[in-house]
Amino acid sequence: MSEAPIHAGNTAQADYWNGVAGRRWRDRQDHQDEVLKPVSDQLIATADPKPGERVIDVGCGCGATTIEFAQRVAPGGEVLGLDISEPMLARALERAEPGLPARFALADATVHQMAPNWADLVVSRFGVMFFADPALSLANIRRGLRPGGRLAFVCWREARQNSWMITPLREAAKHAPPLPEMGPEEPGPFAFADDARVRRILSEAGYADIVVAPHDLDLDIAIGRGLDSAVEGALAIGPTSRILDGQSAAVRAAAAADIRAALAARMVGDSVPLGAAIWIVTAVNPSP
Repeated sequence: MSEAPIHAGNTAQADYWNGVAGRRWRDRQDHQDEVLKPVSDQLIATADPKPGERVIDVGCGCGATTIEFAQRVAPGGEVLGLDISEPMLARALERAEPGLPARFALADATVHQMAPNWADLVVSRFGVMFFADPALSLANIRRGLRPGGRLAFVCWREARQNSWMITPLREAAKHAPPLPEMGPEEPGPFAFADDARVRRILSEAGYADIVVAPHDLDLDIAIGRGLDSAVEGALAIGPTSRILDGQSAAVRAAAAADIRAALAARMVGDSVPLGAAIWIVTAVNPSP
């Protein structure tokens, strides 16, 4: 893929998602898509794509949502998946079947030249919280949305409400130094945890009819494959993996043992369901 222009404020995120993090997500794509399927299902139900519509999928990653939306807008529609991670987009291209009305672009949505008024719908599954200037980014995305077009995305609420992520992280933190503390508005998974901030950003970006609705669900981090799968997933991706990067084998083993014990206490059959808390956000591009 050709190199894409990156907004100066987003270079750290581009480096991160084109490095180890992007490669881990690529390699764990099947597992992560299964874990997040309840979220994807909710996003699709909310966005309500229809045959013939054109869709922009922001932060499409390995392509799971792009492919699902493409299946729903066929025949006659098309989906454009945007992401800054080359390894994840390469995986998306591998997965897209010939004839599927989907294409992918290595792009920073803050500065990407959107085809004016092209899309009927803009969607994102956890892809909009990483912009250095989210109002600028979402305003640029809106340029690609026709007047009256719809925006629908999901983002995480507060970290403490997301036990699927915090439970293993808390156990790992008993054995390794914590990650650097991030400000509540710094780019990252919880940058949109404040619903008032989300509304303010979207208003500044020019959207109307903004709705930010809470939704609670359980995510099976074992994907029905037992405790080993849950522990492996917790250690492979996300803040738990980052806190243990570079630690000794003994530290990693001790952390894994405590994570296993904590997750074992939450098992239901071969599943490990843990709570997740998201915002479901919708808005429209107002007509002139």
